[in-house]
Amino acid sequence: MNNTNEMELTFDSRSANEGFARVAVSAFLTQLNPTVEEVSDVKTAVSEAVTNAIIHGYESELKKIVIRCRIEERTIYIEVRDHGKGIEDVKKAMEPMYTTKPELERSGMGFSFMEAFMDKVSVESAVGEGTTVKMEKTIGKGNQLWTTQSI
Repeated sequence: MNNTNEMELTFDSRSANEGFARVAVSAFLTQLNPTVEEVSDVKTAVSEAVTNAIIHGYESELKKIVIRCRIEERTIYIEVRDHGKGIEDVKKAMEPMYTTKPELERSGMGFSFMEAFMDKVSVESAVGEGTTVKMEKTIGKGNQLWTTQSI
């Protein structure tokens, strides 16, 4: 039996859809029987990535955002992609407190939150072409010790 499962979702870059994206990914994640905290971590990371696409990638223009999720064994892999303006300096953009939109009271902590809540975060971007945020999280890591000791 193949232990992978995938889904892809395309939606408009409206701020109202940020909540939809969070719920859709967390619903997909439920097959791994995550803890409430693990669901919350993933929802927060997805929320930050989608919000970045809307505000920074598209600068509030109405375009499409694509989320791809893949589950392999106990790990969820999430990609949030936009075809917006792209990021000139990804390393700089990922620094805590860095924002290109201080007038919108953006904290510059989006990537920091993603990195805090997920096991891995990487960003691929090309100016004028868009950005893809790739994240992964293994579910049940805290339970592995208990599981192996109880056998």
